[in-house]
Amino acid sequence: MAEPAVVHVSDEIGAVSALLERPRDARALLALAHGAGAGMHHAFMEAVAERLAARQVATFRYQFPFTEAGRRRPDRAPVCEATVRAAVGAAAAAAPDLPLFAGGKSMGGRMTSRAAADAELPGVRGIAFLGFPLHPAGKPSTGRADHLADVTPPMLFVQGTRDRLADLELLRPIVGELGQRAALHVIETADHGFSVLKRTGRTDAAALDDLADAVAGFCGAVAIGNAPDGR
Repeated sequence: MAEPAVVHVSDEIGAVSALLERPRDARALLALAHGAGAGMHHAFMEAVAERLAARQVATFRYQFPFTEAGRRRPDRAPVCEATVRAAVGAAAAAAPDLPLFAGGKSMGGRMTSRAAADAELPGVRGIAFLGFPLHPAGKPSTGRADHLADVTPPMLFVQGTRDRLADLELLRPIVGELGQRAALHVIETADHGFSVLKRTGRTDAAALDDLADAVAGFCGAVAIGNAPDGR
């Protein structure tokens, strides 16, 4: 069962809500940020947290200020990055005995890496992106990935082949240039929300299991000192 928590971002920004979901056999902790379209209570976030718990990965889900306030428009990048930094610190304090990871869905993952590129996120051993938003839908570009060269922890990109916010022909070379610090895990026919085509005979639940397997495997490998293999 998830335990409620509070993250104090700053006196100016205020505080946001969080949820710690820690299985008894947890071997790692992931500070998990939501995307631009929904908060930490969204079905996708809950499903990911549940699946990761079943794979011995605790999660610390948290809100950005705009979702905490019930607004639709995302906060400016500096506010999001400050929230990431505060949430990572709160996650570490909530479970200091667990190896710490960070990341998130879409915008949440990108804000995590932007924060890490600006300054080290203390204690974070790796960053997991659940659908990195490389560019706006229908407007292929790579500028949103420029900061990744300044991110030092290992990175895992979990992407669907139908993700309109990340052309894999553009993302693959970026991950390759990051070398052994980064790995790409592709989920066939998954879109940005990791929904798959029914005609394949595969279910959305199976795609989420695949995602959770990849993230748990990444956390386990990095925790024992193995970097991503760059595939």
